[in-house]
Amino acid sequence: MCGIIGILSANPVTGRLVEGLRRLEYRGYDSSGIATIHRGHIERRRAAGKLDNLLAVLAADPLPGTSGIAHTRWATHGAPTTDNAHPHATEAVALVHNGIIENFKPLRAEVLAAGRTLTSDTDSEVVAHLITMALAAGASPDDAVSSTLKRLNGAFSFAIIFREHPDLMYGARRGSPLVLGYGDGEMFLGSDALGLAPFTNRIAYLEEGDWVRMTRDSAQVFDENDAPVARQVITSSASAAVIEKGNHRHFMEKEIYEQPIVVAQTLGAYVDPLAETISLPPLPFDLAGVKRVQIVACGTALLAGQVATYWLESLARIPVQIENASEFRYRDPVYEPGGLALFISQSGETADTLAALRHAKAGGQHIAAVVNVASSTMAREADLLLPTHAGPEIGVASTKAFTCQLAVLAAFAIALGKAKGRVTPVEEARLVHLLTEIPAAMNEALKTEESIHALALPLSKARDILYIGRGPDYPMALEGALKLKEISYIHAEGYAAGELKHGPIALIDENVPVIVIAPSGPRFEKTVSNMQEVMARGGLVYLLSDAAGLAEHGAGTAATIEMPSVDPFISPLITAIPVQLLAYHVALAKGTDVDQPRNLAKSVTVE
Repeated sequence: MCGIIGILSANPVTGRLVEGLRRLEYRGYDSSGIATIHRGHIERRRAAGKLDNLLAVLAADPLPGTSGIAHTRWATHGAPTTDNAHPHATEAVALVHNGIIENFKPLRAEVLAAGRTLTSDTDSEVVAHLITMALAAGASPDDAVSSTLKRLNGAFSFAIIFREHPDLMYGARRGSPLVLGYGDGEMFLGSDALGLAPFTNRIAYLEEGDWVRMTRDSAQVFDENDAPVARQVITSSASAAVIEKGNHRHFMEKEIYEQPIVVAQTLGAYVDPLAETISLPPLPFDLAGVKRVQIVACGTALLAGQVATYWLESLARIPVQIENASEFRYRDPVYEPGGLALFISQSGETADTLAALRHAKAGGQHIAAVVNVASSTMAREADLLLPTHAGPEIGVASTKAFTCQLAVLAAFAIALGKAKGRVTPVEEARLVHLLTEIPAAMNEALKTEESIHALALPLSKARDILYIGRGPDYPMALEGALKLKEISYIHAEGYAAGELKHGPIALIDENVPVIVIAPSGPRFEKTVSNMQEVMARGGLVYLLSDAAGLAEHGAGTAATIEMPSVDPFISPLITAIPVQLLAYHVALAKGTDVDQPRNLAKSVTVE
């Protein structure tokens, strides 16, 4: 995840900005930079690669100034070059940005039509120009920031400084965390409290939609409607492990809430929203020549692969087979020349999956790996590395790693379909547009937490819970059941909705809740018919659907959870959030150890 540090002080800030960036290196990055205000000018130093490259630039050309912003960047829009590195600046404004601006293409066209020059490929630079244009039209800094934020769709956090107002700094967040730090005659902004820990332990967490105006000795926070609000100032713990949770009770909750931003950053590595195309890392084999895909994974990663089978077969029209890594070698699989074996693992070290990878490689298959750790063994041994950019995932039950895997697999399915001549440029553009809608829809899905919390206590009393779904919603039912059993220890099973009457319906009675995953779409009515079979036998149905689905079939259910209405192609990524929140709140109601459930480990390194 990208990292932000901002310092507004009466003393030089560059050294401390670098120190803050060092503490954010754990988030991962591929470029970095700093901007300050000095003697009426915006000064910048930027470098591609690791922070040491930026230090070399600063050694050769020191950066003075008492107010400044700094950034470590995972490339999203645009390659990891110096020109695309943050901060981005105009003659009047400099900013750093985490996230993705979903509607940046029309905004970019507007900026260019106004005769302004863009020097990067990023969505972030466009925002700097929009604020500058508002200032030129007579807006105050407050109004320029507020009006620009209202025009942006997507997930983001910003730190912003103004050439003519060196005593001001602004921050804003929507979907991406941002922390406000209070010092003695100075103020701070950071992506998390860990980055601010060397400077202050008095912090406040901005809430969704907040923006803040800072001076050297005060801060005024505004909500998304520009109303002044107070955010509690707390004393953060000196323990990095505690600080890293931010204002969340558990790492799992924090990581659920990070999904809009990390999915945006992951998609940014594969999606060119300006050209509306997908681009993969350099390929050592001809993707068009792939005749068959074999997916291998374990646990939640296996379920991400199951969703991908629907995408790959529908878009590329080639056969796809999926297998548990622990079983793969032992059935002595038959390999077809020209086949692609796709391995999915958060750590890249999962023992079963790694052994299966080596077996497939010995069988002459092309090897692709979807992993979150680019230095892992699987990453090194694969022919094609498809990295996710979820950042460290501490909670044992996978959340953000899962949705980032889905994001990569969706992009890969589009690329394979294009290579096979099945996805036209027009269809690619449509699908890419859908992918860019995911972070904002995830933000909306997070708003289901209040209604889910209300369901948790009654569900926590159940001994058995079933999940059902059709098509890609079937693996999401499996994932919901897996999450629930992992952290609440309730026996839960996921089923294909049409399979109920082939056996599992015998389990249905008034004591067995059934979670029905049924967003409106081509499979909705079929799934509803299975839901009604449950209700006819006295089963307690909890329907997870969108507004249209709930309006049509929500009556008579025990409870409903309303999801955002999205295209079926991206629906699994949005469904993941209420499914995760449900497991989380049921586990809280039961009082189990959410982050470290019994008998489980984060990375399984033995067979």
